[in-house]
Amino acid sequence: MEPIISINALFKSYKNGFMALSDVSLNINKGEIFALLGPNGAGKTTLISIITGISIPTSGEVKVKDFDVTKHPIKTKSIIGLVPQEVSIEPFETVMSSISFSRGLFGKPQNLEYLKSILKQLSLWDKRNTKIIELSGGMKRRVLIAKALSHEPDILFLDEPTAGVDVELRKDMWKIIKSLKKNGVTIILTTHYIDEAEYLADRVAFINEGKILIVEDKQILINKMGKKTLSIKVDKKIINIPEKLHKYKLEISDNGHTLTYNYNINNKTEITNLLNDLSNENIRLKDIYTDQSSLEDIFVKMVN
Repeated sequence: MEPIISINALFKSYKNGFMALSDVSLNINKGEIFALLGPNGAGKTTLISIITGISIPTSGEVKVKDFDVTKHPIKTKSIIGLVPQEVSIEPFETVMSSISFSRGLFGKPQNLEYLKSILKQLSLWDKRNTKIIELSGGMKRRVLIAKALSHEPDILFLDEPTAGVDVELRKDMWKIIKSLKKNGVTIILTTHYIDEAEYLADRVAFINEGKILIVEDKQILINKMGKKTLSIKVDKKIINIPEKLHKYKLEISDNGHTLTYNYNINNKTEITNLLNDLSNENIRLKDIYTDQSSLEDIFVKMVN
């Protein structure tokens, strides 16, 4: 895969001694949706601020399409669109004038057809002459995305894009993000909604206390670190686990009518052995179902 953002040995510290980022190295590939996850104060905003040229690193290197962000700030900023978490837009501007102004800030010539395509993609075309103060919160977030895309960037940063919106609007935003990827935009997403990252992201990075804990393909991460729970409903109440079954570390629940077995998803042969041993102990099964751990489970485990 071709990296569009390359980060090498990045440090950011402050005069009071606080180390916001510590030896962060990371590649983000062209055309992917990359989710950056971590608790409050983990370093997500600091990292984004450095990549987007808002903040200067203490040491290390960040390149956007092979341009160093500290040596070529104007060029790298023209490649990036940023949608901040806070909704801060001139309230008495119309939607069209607001995004036209944003495009002009980057020295781009007027291109009504391009702006029209963005507004249609974001379901804002019918609102193009509406003042921003008259829009709902969800629509204002769409305007922020339109402004960030107005100068035709290759990379879009979305900082908590669905914070404070209802479930229906969140799902609408997910569709928009997916469609932007189809149009070739590389998207870096920060979110506190783990299900959002699990649905949208191609790859996931966990950051905590300024350090990257892991970077991995989403599905590979779930397969590698996830666990599955096998719940076995039995026909007769079990009070004690038979000695020959102790090695499976089974748990009794449902008032003795369910046995729970936790296993690694890559070690499925144990399930066959377990079922055979249950049969040998004359334990008859009524039903079996499984549940797999999610990104949220992995995230909580890693942060703890």
